[in-house]
Amino acid sequence: MERYIVGITGASGSAYALALIDALLARGARVHAVLTGMGEQVLRYECGLGFDEWARGRENLQTEDDRDLFSPIASGSFPVSGMAVAPCSVSTLGRIAAGVADDLLARAADVSLAQRRPLVLMVRETPLSAVHLQNMLTLCRAGTVILPACPGFYHRPQTVGELTGFMAGKVLDCLGLKNECYPHWKGVR
Repeated sequence: MERYIVGITGASGSAYALALIDALLARGARVHAVLTGMGEQVLRYECGLGFDEWARGRENLQTEDDRDLFSPIASGSFPVSGMAVAPCSVSTLGRIAAGVADDLLARAADVSLAQRRPLVLMVRETPLSAVHLQNMLTLCRAGTVILPACPGFYHRPQTVGELTGFMAGKVLDCLGLKNECYPHWKGVR
């Protein structure tokens, strides 16, 4: 069974994470979700329920405590197929870029970089400063995929779910996973 880590930070866009986790679970993957304290608060505010409430009944989903550096996902010897942080705050981006692994989310990202595993950061901030861009460049050079939360509109979305599905599909694309979360571009003829 494939195993993925999904980090959720306090940036706006919690619905992206929920769509991504559902897409991974639909593939039969096991998902380890790590929420920062602000990630949990923003999710509750934006989505109207806590993560544990949303996660109830979803098999193969395990919630990890962001303070638990003894978690298996904190170790490079624990096999995972990839990691995504969606949404990724610029604060978390900066900590990962600097190698500051003082919580489980940042530690799991640090391990992903060290093990050369796929790491996708769905950065959710606008506008971007030179510091943000420099941190993105640092991580891109280290092998991270920087995937700003910029949904496309060529598929003519009608619902928020179609927009979040588009971004979930883009993350799956970057993790090398075929998906039907959104209609892939075939050109105009």
